[in-house]
Amino acid sequence: MNKLTTFPYEHVLVLGLAKSGTAAAKVLLANEINVRVNDGSEVDNEEVVKDLESLGAEVITGSHPIAVLEDISMIVKNPGIPYDHPLIKEAQNRDIPIVTEIELAAQLARGPIIGITGSNGKTTTTSMTAQMLEQSNLPVQVAGNIGTAAVEVAEKTDHEERLLLELSSFQLLGVQMFRPKISAILNIYEAHLDYHKTLENYQQAKCNIFKNQIKEDFLVYNADDPTLVQLVEQANAQLVPFSVTGYQDQGACVSDGFIYFKNESIIKVEDIVLVGEHNLANVLAAVSIAKLSGATNTAIKHVLTTFTGVRHRLQFVANVQERLFYNDSKATNLLATQKALRAFRQPVILLAGGLDRGNGFTPLIPDLTYVKEMILFGETAKKLEELANEAGIPSIMTKDVMEAVDQAFASSVEGDVILLSPACASWDQYRTFEERGDMFIHAVHRLA
Repeated sequence: MNKLTTFPYEHVLVLGLAKSGTAAAKVLLANEINVRVNDGSEVDNEEVVKDLESLGAEVITGSHPIAVLEDISMIVKNPGIPYDHPLIKEAQNRDIPIVTEIELAAQLARGPIIGITGSNGKTTTTSMTAQMLEQSNLPVQVAGNIGTAAVEVAEKTDHEERLLLELSSFQLLGVQMFRPKISAILNIYEAHLDYHKTLENYQQAKCNIFKNQIKEDFLVYNADDPTLVQLVEQANAQLVPFSVTGYQDQGACVSDGFIYFKNESIIKVEDIVLVGEHNLANVLAAVSIAKLSGATNTAIKHVLTTFTGVRHRLQFVANVQERLFYNDSKATNLLATQKALRAFRQPVILLAGGLDRGNGFTPLIPDLTYVKEMILFGETAKKLEELANEAGIPSIMTKDVMEAVDQAFASSVEGDVILLSPACASWDQYRTFEERGDMFIHAVHRLA
């Protein structure tokens, strides 16, 4: 196991007993640092508490008493805990440094770190990049916002392994010394303002990914995003732009139907399996990171001709009797469904509906050009029926996703796309969007 090399803090408070907090606490304890763990909720899993206590941690759950700050020299905070939390504000008043576990991961990792952030597309880009490196026989470990806690993976890496991290703005807000060899910012849209309070705060959190980079490092960024073009001017790293719309001889771009990286032709765009212009931008980012990491063109081509998307995110499921089924269950809002609809230039049967959040659906109308029928379910079915009527599109009401798939197949002809892109959260009928998407996949496979 790798050890923390330069860690001057003797008494650390781990705030939040989620996956990352538990992993961080165990790493700190393994490095013989005094650890206090505090979680505001009563922890359901007593085994986790007993395990940490047996390793030497002091665990306090059920509330956040100010007393937990006594003798503390650093806080490792769960990314979801906001900075206006009373305990965090008091810690700031006492000048106690506050970081997230990626700061520990950066010290534990022995090989180069690659960090990917952005408002949209992080998981898709991270997954593609990982596969490109693996296909090139370049050792890589994936962690962060994508699933496994970064510290848990970082402490097991060797000098040859790359640590590939998907990073949220919440994680990046606490950066002190974290420095990736390659960083990437895919895009910046207005998001998470309930947490960051202002757009400027959110943007600066994203920019923390390159805060400590130096001229030997690389910053991959979206040159089609005017805000981002301005923000990266403050970076010290070598800038590597990517663009769907314009030629980039210092980065990646689309030209004459091909993907290029630094004037080198990589692959025909028509050979890429992943659909959607937004995914084309993700492809350019992944190609840039992979090439900077030493990936081969053969490996990159293999991935781009086989990668069908991240589960529940415009994921190709199957071709059933020349009907193409796509699972976009993660489209829990209008913007996500708009992007999905823009990915197709052929007849679409749209499956939509779910939790009613009180919003209207009129903004979808310009993107319904190729939609020939709407199959509706859930609380918002009636609202979406009104939208279909307004757009002059036939619609059918069903009870759930399973019935919607059967109805869509019955209505379809060869060449149709059958797309689940609900534009709504799932909680009226399903516990998660994953459960909703899994029902869609099951229904499609049953047809097949």
